[in-house]
Amino acid sequence: MFAPRWVVGHVVILIVVVSCLFLCNWQWDVSMVTHSLQNMAYAVQWPFFAVFFAVMWWRMLRLESQRLDEEEAEAGANAPEKPVRKRVEKQSAPPVDEPILAGPSRRTVADARRDTAAVEDEADPAMDAYNRMLAALAAKEQ
Repeated sequence: MFAPRWVVGHVVILIVVVSCLFLCNWQWDVSMVTHSLQNMAYAVQWPFFAVFFAVMWWRMLRLESQRLDEEEAEAGANAPEKPVRKRVEKQSAPPVDEPILAGPSRRTVADARRDTAAVEDEADPAMDAYNRMLAALAAKEQ
């Protein structure tokens, strides 16, 4: 918690808390001169703001510390593996020259297959299962 952004945060929260306490004192002095109940209520309100800011900062630090501890434990337990990249093979189904979109582009199913066949992707079992399902649906339509 001594990274530059956290040090800046510590300084800012210290300034905010001190400012709230200063404003409390100032509001109390004003209420003593004017004998205003409204100013007294404001004077009581400023310490609550100071406590709120301090507690929220402490909570943010605690959550960040827990997140970093979890990441450290995860990194230690599971060494990061390099993703395996494989080439998606082209389907052997005959090209269909039906337009997918009507309009000036006149893109066909064969064009879409040719474009997707050249895409490289990381090995992902869920994506492979999805691609197999799509290939079976395309074969079923033909």
